[in-house]
Amino acid sequence: MRTIWNGSISFGLVNIPVGLALATTPKAKQSDVSFRTLHRECKTPIRQKRWCPTHEREVGPDEIVKGWEVAKGEFVIVEDADLEAIAQHDDSRSIDITRFVDLDEVDPVYLDRTYYLAPATAAAQRRPYVLLLEAMKQAGMGGIGRFVLRGAEYFCLIRPKGDALLLETLYLAEDVRSQAEIDEAVAGTEVKEAELKLAQQVMDSLVADFDPAELKSQYRSDLRQMLEAKLDGQEIAKPEPVPETPIVDLMEALKRSVEEAKDRKAAKGSASKKRAAPKSGSGSRRQPERKSA
Repeated sequence: MRTIWNGSISFGLVNIPVGLALATTPKAKQSDVSFRTLHRECKTPIRQKRWCPTHEREVGPDEIVKGWEVAKGEFVIVEDADLEAIAQHDDSRSIDITRFVDLDEVDPVYLDRTYYLAPATAAAQRRPYVLLLEAMKQAGMGGIGRFVLRGAEYFCLIRPKGDALLLETLYLAEDVRSQAEIDEAVAGTEVKEAELKLAQQVMDSLVADFDPAELKSQYRSDLRQMLEAKLDGQEIAKPEPVPETPIVDLMEALKRSVEEAKDRKAAKGSASKKRAAPKSGSGSRRQPERKSA
């Protein structure tokens, strides 16, 4: 496994050599097809210029500086040396676990990026890795820690996943927006007991095991098909307009959903019986009907 950072997990007097490897691709939330911006007339890629409207000319990299806008048109100039002075120069390469917490207490909204923690290659150095893994699995706990990567400080959650340790970088508390406005909006809203029971029936009809293989992007598939069709010179048909969903009474919508779930279950059961039915013997095989002239 290719690692982007090598160091150790530290808690108490224990040090566990690990490597940090990306668990997801850099563009996991985007299409894997990238586009260039072209001039429609000549199909030439457009270049983005750094343009100064005051001097009406293009400026070079050595003429550019960062600025923090404190008021409209007023900036505080920040040099690269200023940022370098406050960068975290922690060369210990240590992920320091400061506390262990119940994993159920960590709200997923705080989770940012996922990494695998790869164990050391030496067998003797893998034992403390497995020890921490098993201890956290049995306790249902994860470790909250801090480390420095490329001069930037990160807080993280180390948790077990199967036979591996994962590291999740965490958003800072000030970066997670409050949900108080939503809580206030729904505080005075009540639901009827009958509605609740019907909603639970609909949920029960859709209960299934989580299967990551089902997380496939229809958009990516359609995009590839569209590009292949354009490459072959095919004309792309415009999609039909999607009809607006009519507003239905809540109870009526729940009842319809329950009935549809029952119909799907019955149809699935009927199809399973047909597949499981034994084939009839050759002696009872029906002769095909003779076609009329």
